[in-house]
Amino acid sequence: MRISRSIGVLAAAAATLALAACGSGSAGTDTTSEAASDAATDSAETTGGDSGVFPVTVTHAYGTTTIDAEPERVATVGWSNQEAALALGVVPVIMEKATWGDDDDDGVLPWVEEKLTELGAETPDLYDATDGIDFEAIADADPDVILAAYSGLSKDDYETLSQIAPVVAFPEVAWGTTWQETITLNGTALGLQTEAEAYVADLESQLSEAVAGYSNINGQGAGFFFFDLNDLSSVGFYNVVDPRALFLSEQAGFTVPKAVEAAGAEEFYSSISAEAVEELSDLDVIVTYGTGEELATLQGDALLSRIPAVANGAIVFLDESVAPALASSANPSPLGIPYLIENYLPLLDEAAGKVG
Repeated sequence: MRISRSIGVLAAAAATLALAACGSGSAGTDTTSEAASDAATDSAETTGGDSGVFPVTVTHAYGTTTIDAEPERVATVGWSNQEAALALGVVPVIMEKATWGDDDDDGVLPWVEEKLTELGAETPDLYDATDGIDFEAIADADPDVILAAYSGLSKDDYETLSQIAPVVAFPEVAWGTTWQETITLNGTALGLQTEAEAYVADLESQLSEAVAGYSNINGQGAGFFFFDLNDLSSVGFYNVVDPRALFLSEQAGFTVPKAVEAAGAEEFYSSISAEAVEELSDLDVIVTYGTGEELATLQGDALLSRIPAVANGAIVFLDESVAPALASSANPSPLGIPYLIENYLPLLDEAAGKVG
């Protein structure tokens, strides 16, 4: 039974994980890669999902979800899920407004705008999830499926959304879905598993070719860290389960520092005391959100200045206020990876070149 659209019922649902909101030499896409990507999109645009594959069942952290028939109206919750659908030629009827990385304050990331234009599609309805999922807006969109493979859905969120339509939740850890899983899980739900797998293979090929063009990146230890200049007694970092950190080791050619590896993969974020700075002795390159003005403060700190990346200035500062798209691209997404290749990888290579 579909959920009642009354505000009273919907307001009772729990809010999504707020913390997650805080949250590529030069190489472009070659003609072979473009052709492979276009072929996958053309197939999806022409035929939509393969109705012969339904019903399909997707396994995730909250159990299994079965989609009985090819979805005609798709809603997305969380980050990147709308990109997975669009990459396969499927335009959602509603998606979450981008409040991080948007370059022109229209609520849509630049590479998503480009894809919508390419598909000749209007911008889907947008909802603001700053204070939690807008269950009423999603219900009003009358979706056949809700894609949330990359998200932080709570169990209550999942159960509430499941009264609206079948939901594809994250596979294991909240906000810990790789970009590959985001594409394939959502693609499977749309009846486009084969096209999704081809698209993943194409992006992996583009990344591999691009990284191979850089000589400075050579297995140095790298992590995605956070510094609070008002309290340098500890530092935070994304664990290897988070796509931002995972990208550095799995695609960009770096290694995982021991402290990050020791934090495990049960959650996407951890912290370490500055008193334990010796545990960061293999942290050669740091990626962080900031303007670069923070470097002098970090290098002036008696403890943090002993981190090799800090001492050498081997830090990639992603300034969201100046280059929001660049800051967003560091979190790999289905449509943002070409932007990441062109703009983010050169910064990583430059930082790697400063390693002593």
